[in-house]
Amino acid sequence: MLENASINLVMRALSDPTRRAVFERVAQADEITVVELTRGSGVTQGAISQHLRSLKRAGLVLERPQGRNVFYRAEPKGLAPLFDWMSHYGVFWRERLADLHILLKEIDP
Repeated sequence: MLENASINLVMRALSDPTRRAVFERVAQADEITVVELTRGSGVTQGAISQHLRSLKRAGLVLERPQGRNVFYRAEPKGLAPLFDWMSHYGVFWRERLADLHILLKEIDP
């Protein structure tokens, strides 16, 4: 049940396009503040903070308070439930790619 809960949190967190964009910006930076994330995003600081809370709840970002600022960084382990879920479908892709390989050999021996 815990596994399902964590994959649901991760998928829900990443299902919102704005939240995905915030996560991508956090992942590209070593550490980044809400102010930096807000700058040039077209989203209010309050909305960015809400998105970060959802990402944190899903285990996708970590925060480090320092004085008045809070620095956020991506937590790669947070993507593990998504990776695990996707790995169940690896067989599907391996079979399809094997079929494609056979087809290409038949077309161009």
